[in-house]
Amino acid sequence: MAITTEREVSAASIPDQFNVATYFVDRNVDEGRGDNVAIEYREERITYRQVLENVNRFGNALKHILGVRIEERVLLLLLDCPEYAYAFFGAIKIGAVPIPTSTLFKPADYEYILNDSRARVAVISEALLPQLQAIPHENLRYLRDVVVVGNAPPGTHSFEKLRTASEASLNPEPTSKDDSAFWLYSSGSTGAPKGCVHLHKDMLVCTEQYARGVLQITEADRCYSVAKLFFAYGLGNGLYFPFGVGATTVLFPGPPTPQNVFEIVSTHKPTLFFSVPTNYAMLLANETPCDFSSVRWGVSAGEALPPAVFERFQKRFGVTILDGIGSTEILHIFLSNQPGAIRPGSSGKPVDGYEMQIVDDDGQPVRQGEIGNLLVKGNSTCAMYWNKHDRTRDTIQGHWIRTGDKYSQDADGFYWYAGRGDDMLKVGGIWVSPVEVENALIEHAAVLEAGVVGREDQDRLVKPLAYVVCAAGYSGSPELARELQDFVRGKLADYKRPRWVEFVGELPKTGTGKTQRFKLRQQP
Repeated sequence: MAITTEREVSAASIPDQFNVATYFVDRNVDEGRGDNVAIEYREERITYRQVLENVNRFGNALKHILGVRIEERVLLLLLDCPEYAYAFFGAIKIGAVPIPTSTLFKPADYEYILNDSRARVAVISEALLPQLQAIPHENLRYLRDVVVVGNAPPGTHSFEKLRTASEASLNPEPTSKDDSAFWLYSSGSTGAPKGCVHLHKDMLVCTEQYARGVLQITEADRCYSVAKLFFAYGLGNGLYFPFGVGATTVLFPGPPTPQNVFEIVSTHKPTLFFSVPTNYAMLLANETPCDFSSVRWGVSAGEALPPAVFERFQKRFGVTILDGIGSTEILHIFLSNQPGAIRPGSSGKPVDGYEMQIVDDDGQPVRQGEIGNLLVKGNSTCAMYWNKHDRTRDTIQGHWIRTGDKYSQDADGFYWYAGRGDDMLKVGGIWVSPVEVENALIEHAAVLEAGVVGREDQDRLVKPLAYVVCAAGYSGSPELARELQDFVRGKLADYKRPRWVEFVGELPKTGTGKTQRFKLRQQP
C-alpha cells in the first residue's frame, strides 16, 4: 500500500478501506522482510513470517472458536511477550477491538474497565490471573471467555491450544481507516480511567510523523522500551514502531529494575532505548557498569525530564536523550527535542504534522514566555472517550484537543512544561511551576526525586512544599532541608524556594511513572 512520504499523514493519504493489522504485519512479509527478526524474547528469535502466522491463528481462534465479532472488545492484560503482538494484531485483523490494559491496576480497576468496555474476552498472563479471579464472577456483566497465556485452569482457555487449533491463513476484515481499532484507558491520575477510542489510521500517523520523522527509524534498528506495551508510549516504542519498518523489538516481561535494564542493554544491544524520567534517574543511582554504546538515541516521555538527569546520563553513558511529551489521547509523542534541536529541560518543538497553541483560560493566545494551556491539533488524536460525551466535548474541541498541560514557549520556539493545570501554584500573586522547582532540587547531589505542591502557611497563603527522595548515601535531616532551600534560592527567584522540605521514601506514581501531585496535596 502506497503511503505518502510527507511527515504529515493526512486522511487523504490513507485508503478508505484500511485494516492496520495488514500494514504492520502482512506488509513486512509481502515486501520481503519475512525472515527479519521481529521479536527477541529471552532466547527466542521470532521472524515476521512467524508473527504473521501466529496473528492469523489467534485471529481465527477469536473469530471461529470464541465467536468474537467485528467491533467487540477484547481486553489484553498481558506482560510484555510475543503473545501480546499475536493477540493485539489478531483481534484488529478480524475487526475486533483489543484493549491493552495496565498490569499495575487492582481488581476494582479491572472490574470497572471490563464493565465499561463490555469486553467479551480477556486475554491474560497466568501471573496476573489472581487479579481477575479476585473479582466476583457475578460482578462481570459482559465477560464470557478468559484466555490464559501459560497454564490455563479449568473454566478458562489455553492461548497455546487455541492458537495451534486454528488455521494459519486469515483474510482481514475490510475495515475503514476510521473504524475503531483499539482502545487505551487513561492512567486515571485525575479520576476513573477514560477509554480513548483510537482508529485504524492512528498508529500509522505516529509511525510516520514521530518514528520515521524524528527518530529516522529503519529496519536495522533494535528497539527496547522500558515503558511496557500497555502504556500508549510503550505500545509505539515496543510494537508498532519497529513493526512499521520491519525492525526488531526486544520484549521483557519483568520489572524494569536497573539490573534488568542493564542486562537487556548489554545482551540485546538496542539502538533505540525508550524510558521515562523516573527510570533514567534509577539507572543513574545504580553504580553497575553498563555499555550503552549500541544506543544511538535515548527517548524520554511520560513526564518532563529534568536537565540534570539529561546531563548526567549523557556524561555517564554517552547517550543523548530526546525528551518529549505525548498522551494517551494523542497516542504518542507530538512535541519533542529532535536531532539538531535539543534544549535540556524543554519538551522541544512540535513534531511535523502537529500544531500547537498556548492559550489563557479564555482561549486567547498568551504572550511569548507566558504560561498558558496547551492545545494540540493532529491526525492521531482519539475519536472520543467511550461513553463520556461531556468529557469528550470538554477535551476535544473540533480539530484541537486540550491536553490539560501548562506550557510556555521561548523566543527560539522551544516549549517548556510547567505542570498540569491543577498543579500550578500561585505564590504572592505570581504563578509558579512545580516542575521548575523540582528540576532545581534534582540538580543537588542528595536528591534522587522531588515532588512540589502548595501548602498554606499560618497566614493561609500558599507557598511551595517539597517532598524529596534522597539519593543513595544521603538521608533526610533539618540541615539537609536548609541546604536544599538555599540551593534552590541560589538558582531561582526567592518566592519559588520551598518553604518546607519533607523527606519521603518514594513519591506516589501512576502506572506510567508520572508523579501524582494530587496525592501529595492530600497528605496531612
